[in-house]
Amino acid sequence: TPDYRAILADPRIDAVCIAAPTKYHYQFSKEALAAGKHVLCEKPLAMTWAECMDLKAASEKAGKSLMVGHVFVFNAGIRWVREYIAAGELGRIYYAHSERTNLGPFRYDVNALWDLAPHDIAIFDHLLGEAAVSTSARGLKCLGNKLEDLAFATLDYPGGKLANIHVSWADPRKVRQLTIVGEKKMIVWDDLDTLGAVRVYDKSVERTSKYYESYGEFQLLSREGSITIPKINLAEPLKAQGQYFIDCIKAGRHPDLADADKGAQVVRTLTAVQRSMDEGGNLVRI
Repeated sequence: TPDYRAILADPRIDAVCIAAPTKYHYQFSKEALAAGKHVLCEKPLAMTWAECMDLKAASEKAGKSLMVGHVFVFNAGIRWVREYIAAGELGRIYYAHSERTNLGPFRYDVNALWDLAPHDIAIFDHLLGEAAVSTSARGLKCLGNKLEDLAFATLDYPGGKLANIHVSWADPRKVRQLTIVGEKKMIVWDDLDTLGAVRVYDKSVERTSKYYESYGEFQLLSREGSITIPKINLAEPLKAQGQYFIDCIKAGRHPDLADADKGAQVVRTLTAVQRSMDEGGNLVRI
């Protein structure tokens, strides 16, 4: 049907997926919940934190599931990395950085930050188990559009952890990569690597013994170990996300992995990053 309201009016339909342009996410989700439908909304959930909270309240009032399409929390590689971090294998996390670039595809309703960075913010929040507390960011309008097609953002997480995000529509290579550096080991996740999406580097930096401490060049030594490609059973993330949504509906279970609170936190972070970009890179509390 060319009219989405016909879907909302159909009593045979229990649930809908909102895959419209970002500016319609709030409106369509609100109408769908009011019509008694369960909602899976593509990222970002809305354009403001207040709109996200309003959708959460609407879903609770209707007694319906509301889930955000943070598809990478259903990616098999990301799920493996999260379990590896939770097991303490990396030790203390120092920093992480992500790169999500390509030459296009171009959007005209939101900039590259709002188009691409929701994925990386959701991944960082998921892996670290907490949200960023402040940010500093810069963006550029390289291609002459009114919206930024390039952004660099640094997120400060509790405990002194840093995460850097690079998103761009104006890059010669398609890259979907994440690096996490810990005190014991390091991990690289590359979504486009056909040989294995995850590589574990058994590398770290150690201080030398007291015998060398008076010589600056010997105070730190790199410990070189093996590189491991773990066997991860691959699954289609979109299918896993859809199945999780359906399972939550059938079981009457809250969609904890990508609920309205997590969607709202990502939007809150995006809003702070955008403000920092608008202010030329000023540090902004989230």
